Amino acid sequence: MFAIFKKELRSYFINAIGYVFVGVFLAVAALLCCYTTLGARTYNTSSYFQMMIFSFIILIPLLTMKLFAEEKKLRTEQLLLTAPVSIPGMILGKYFAAFTLFLGCVLVSCINFFPLYSYANIEAAGKSYADEHVGPATAEIISCLVGIILIGAAFIAIGLFVSSLTENQLAAAVITVSIIFVMLVLDMLNKYIDVYAIRFVISWFCVISRFSYFTSGILDFASILYYISITAVFLLLTVRVYDKRRWG
Repeated sequence: MFAIFKKELRSYFINAIGYVFVGVFLAVAALLCCYTTLGARTYNTSSYFQMMIFSFIILIPLLTMKLFAEEKKLRTEQLLLTAPVSIPGMILGKYFAAFTLFLGCVLVSCINFFPLYSYANIEAAGKSYADEHVGPATAEIISCLVGIILIGAAFIAIGLFVSSLTENQLAAAVITVSIIFVMLVLDMLNKYIDVYAIRFVISWFCVISRFSYFTSGILDFASILYYISITAVFLLLTVRVYDKRRWG
């Protein structure tokens, strides 16, 4: 698994896709942070994180579209299937390579919060009361970071599964974009449905509604379990796809 992980992580930077992903991710994060915090003259970062989640509609497919589709296109898939590694090990190696690149970008993007703390220190120095809170809420930022990392992990698992179904990278990207888009807008559509049973079923696929706990600085266990479950389900589905190919 570790050999596949290293190979896949290296492959992101052999061609342009890794550099494009990192550049676009950090540029989008910086622009959104400026627009939602510095530009709006607020320390509230919840809008920034919610808009970052919607940017995953484009960013995550860019990261996952090649994972298995490229192997099929280059006819190297059989080498993977006959390699001395288990199917789960092969899939986890590719998954963790994509997740590592994503996680690295998220952590680097935290630099965007430094100006908020710097400005808060200057503003606090001019306050008459030392006990008056000035600056961003650190607990909220940390919980939101945990939330978007979990959501990103789930979306990467979805993209990995879609990539395992086709050899066309563009098709894998378009299908992943569609799935993530639907999962993100379901919450808005659900408000207009009057039938409780339908609303209840749709709520299981709503990603944004569960993120509201994180924006309040709460690490909600049910929400964390939900995102981990989505990740696990799509990883298991990908394992099933390749189990059938190896033994089918």
